[in-house]
Order: sequence, then structure tokens, then C-alpha cells
Amino acid sequence: MNGARPSLLCLGEILWDFLPAGLFPGGAPFNVAYHLHRQGADVTVVSAVGRDVLGAELRRRLAGWGLDAAGITEVDDRPTGYVRATVSPRGDATYEIVTDVAWDRIALPAPVLARARAARGLIYGSLALREQPNRQVLKALLAALPREAWRVFDVNLRAPFDDPALVHELAAGATLLKLNAAEAARLAAGAAESPGREEADARVLAHRTRCPLVCITAGERGAGLLQDGRWYWEPGRSVQVADTVGAGDAFLAALVLRLLRDPQSPAVALAHACRTGEWVASCHGATPEYPV
Repeated sequence: MNGARPSLLCLGEILWDFLPAGLFPGGAPFNVAYHLHRQGADVTVVSAVGRDVLGAELRRRLAGWGLDAAGITEVDDRPTGYVRATVSPRGDATYEIVTDVAWDRIALPAPVLARARAARGLIYGSLALREQPNRQVLKALLAALPREAWRVFDVNLRAPFDDPALVHELAAGATLLKLNAAEAARLAAGAAESPGREEADARVLAHRTRCPLVCITAGERGAGLLQDGRWYWEPGRSVQVADTVGAGDAFLAALVLRLLRDPQSPAVALAHACRTGEWVASCHGATPEYPV
């Protein structure tokens, strides 16, 4: 296994999750970056905040964690993003996503573009690409990456920003496509989620997008990974759920890092990712403190 610290970039939303248990830093790409950092990667977050107290506090949190904030720019005329999350008795979360916020106007500083030219990979999600300016930033980063770098596309279909045609367009050229079972069923067959169809949906999406890796998460049931035509499945384990916010992002961070370090052990990587996501689901918020 390669123990080096891979250099990765995470492009997309950084915001505050307003949860019943309190206010927590969030946004899927930021959550992935947090967990990559805590698991030993060298990560740059590429996002934007407003010139306000919420933005200043996000920067302060990142500094406290030792996370690189060089890619987080300030926007004068838009506030720092936030979402209001409602948590069900089972711990599942639904979101009210605010529009016209700072992360809809991500800039690309020259030093960040330079880092992309030497990066091992870029993780990007669909939600932050709801407006055209951020799609241009993504295009520039993808062009700057080394040919062998990973392009990891994390599908996040949040109504009303759930455009299947855009998702298929963005998935083309990705190394790894990650999505949940409901998203996979919708994109592969225009159907509702049905337990047991994950492999079939993964194969359809791999054929359409030409992605060599397709990962489908299924919550408490587990997760599957299609790698070069071979399907792996890891059953979920029961945990006491606090909330599910960020569990899938922690899963993705663990999966990507393990696969980068040991690409010949996909089953081990998938199991590790499931255990990481389950641990985060047992905590409040998407960025819990790691055990020492």
C-alpha cells in the first residue's frame, strides 16, 4: 500500500447546516475534504463564502482543523450559504437549500490552478454546478489536471436542482461516479429505488458514462462498487443513528483515499468506507472529531 499523502482538490459548496442539534459546517465537497484531511490526504477546498460573520467563522474552523483555505474566496454581494435540515426520527435528513449564495460564484485563484496541475485527483458534486459560472471553474480544473489524475463525480440530486441531463454530461470522463440507490435508479431507469437492483443500475450507468468505477450507496443496507466490470457489495452494519448528514461524504472520502493508496483491494476499500459512513451517521453533524 502506498502511504504517501495524495494531493486532492474538492470543488463545490461550503455552507452551514442548520440542524436541530446546532449549526455545523457542511456542504458535500467540503465534508469530503474534511474527512480526506482527517484521514491523511493533502486537500484544497475550492469554494466561496460571503464577506460576513458566517464566512469568517467557516474560515476560522478550517484554520483550527489545519485545512487549506487558499481556494476559498470571498464574495462581496452574496451571503455565505446555509441549508435548513429537518431530521426524521430515524435520523434521515431533508434539506431546504438557499439560493443566490456565495458558493454559486466560486473563483479560481492562480495558485489553486497550479495545484491542480500536480494533483492526484479532483472531487466535484452536481449541486454546486447549478449555475454556469461554476461549470466554467470545473472545466478549467479538469483541463489542468494530469492525465492520470482521478476525476470523482459525486451526484447530489437535490430538488429543484436535479437535472439528469446535466448529470450525464458531467459524468462523461469521470474516473469514479458515486451516487445513492435512489439517484442510480432514477438515472439508470427512470424508476424508484428498489433494493437489489443496485448492480444492474451500476452496469447501465457504467455503460452510458464509460466510467471505470461506479459506486452506489444504499444507506443502512450497505454499498456496492463496480470496478472494471466486477461487482463488489458490502452489507451495512447497525448503528445508533444521530443523523445521516455527511455520512455519504465521509464514505466517499474513505473510499477514494483507500483506492488511491491500494487500487488492487476494492473490497477492502468498500468495507472501510462503509464503516466510516456508519460512524459519522452515529454522530451529530457531518464533521465530527476523529478518535485520537
